[in-house]
Amino acid sequence: MSQERASGRSSPEPGRAWAGHDGAEAFAAVDAASDWLLGYPFVFRAVARGSHKGGTLLDFGCGPGHVADEAARALGMRIIGVDASPDMLILAREQGTPDAEYHLVADGRVSELPDACADAAMCNHVLASLPDEATLLEVFGEIHRLLRPGAPLALLSTDPACSGIEYASLRVGEPGVTYRPGEPLTVRLRRTDGTWQSVRNYAWPVGVFPPLLEQVGFTEVGQHHATPDEAVGVADPEHVRSRDWAAERARPPLVVTSAVKA
Repeated sequence: MSQERASGRSSPEPGRAWAGHDGAEAFAAVDAASDWLLGYPFVFRAVARGSHKGGTLLDFGCGPGHVADEAARALGMRIIGVDASPDMLILAREQGTPDAEYHLVADGRVSELPDACADAAMCNHVLASLPDEATLLEVFGEIHRLLRPGAPLALLSTDPACSGIEYASLRVGEPGVTYRPGEPLTVRLRRTDGTWQSVRNYAWPVGVFPPLLEQVGFTEVGQHHATPDEAVGVADPEHVRSRDWAAERARPPLVVTSAVKA
């Protein structure tokens, strides 16, 4: 795809969004307020419905380990975190999550882990970094391999149909733009110091995921856009009350896709 479309907008700068130590540190400093309202608590709920306390939770694309650490405490599960970035894994290990282990994804596979080693899996904000459907299938296939039969999967992703809206902690794409599947777009993430970080991502309409999940062997695929009203009783009460969430109420930006390994 050319670096500039006929519409006149420029594509995001090339390169990996969170490459190297500096990229890992930058990711660890993302505020993620919208995610902790409408995303991660609903991922935890979806995972809990099909797993059990004391089981093993696979965090595919664990990043610096903050979400895995919260999941371990909320769900009472042991964490296996995997990521393609050695620098992210260094930060994840520094979290000190009890009984957690971390492994590198290389060439789309976690070679150190055997088949069916996890009782549940989550994959948060990884899909938007994948450039094509073949890579999506590769990730879904490896998660499927690592899960035991009957285990649940929850995927968290932004909805590119919400382009240009400024949410509490993110903005996806440009106002008024409709993105084609796999087209590059810029996502802006608010950092804890109040500044904004721009990263290159790819637009994957949420309807792309269900047939690909079914293709690699998942069943019972469903999708849900959580709202701030639904977050009451699911997300941290203080966080729910921390602001009015006007943009999130008008058009929720996140979708949780759930599935079960057949």
